[in-house]
Amino acid sequence: MDPHTIFELRRYRLLPAGREALISLFDREFVEPQEALGMRVEGEFRDLDDPDSFVWVRSFKDMQTRTEALASFYSGPIWKEHGPAANATMLNSDNVLLLKPAAGVLPFSHNLPRDREVSRSEVPGLAILNICSLAPQAEEDFARFFRDNALPAMQAAGARIDGLFITERSENGFPRLPVRQGETVFVWFEYHEDQNSAAGYQNRLRQNPIWTDEIYPQMDGRCWRRIEVARLTPTSRSLCAW
Repeated sequence: MDPHTIFELRRYRLLPAGREALISLFDREFVEPQEALGMRVEGEFRDLDDPDSFVWVRSFKDMQTRTEALASFYSGPIWKEHGPAANATMLNSDNVLLLKPAAGVLPFSHNLPRDREVSRSEVPGLAILNICSLAPQAEEDFARFFRDNALPAMQAAGARIDGLFITERSENGFPRLPVRQGETVFVWFEYHEDQNSAAGYQNRLRQNPIWTDEIYPQMDGRCWRRIEVARLTPTSRSLCAW
């Protein structure tokens, strides 16, 4: 599978009761046409704590490929036919972070190939999305600290880390789809078998005095606000699953 270097973390705020309609439409009409243009739909999720939120991640080989693929898709017949119905479920679709991988973890390496998706009988798992808001230009230093200190502790406690990401600062080549510019973030995805597994992991992590007394306080102290955490469950077509 070709390595992808650009990732979009997209979080949509939907109208009440709009999420299932959007997921059904998305899975039926939008997955294959995007991937035929070189995009990869890495994961689709429901937010457990917000019934009106749909979260998904797509990736691209590079920024030029992103610009060309988005221009082709959003000017093409599939979006022309089904885009209005998708937009009708949404209050806002502009909460988008443009990201690139940070060293230490190959992004979404546990994802199934798309051609094996249909063989699954269920799509289990719980993804924890974590977003750290940082001072300008601080992401590389934060990523090094995380990779060298936090990552080993998390993995020892039983988390599967599916990706570490930092802000991609290239100009948005497709301004028709806005992204959150001028922000500095570090993002990590962790994955667990279920909520009980995630709770057990948290208990083990808190029992590590190096984590509670040194690692987490240093991480938290570098963030401009509390680390934003979302609990996500995969949809039936999400490649990111347990």
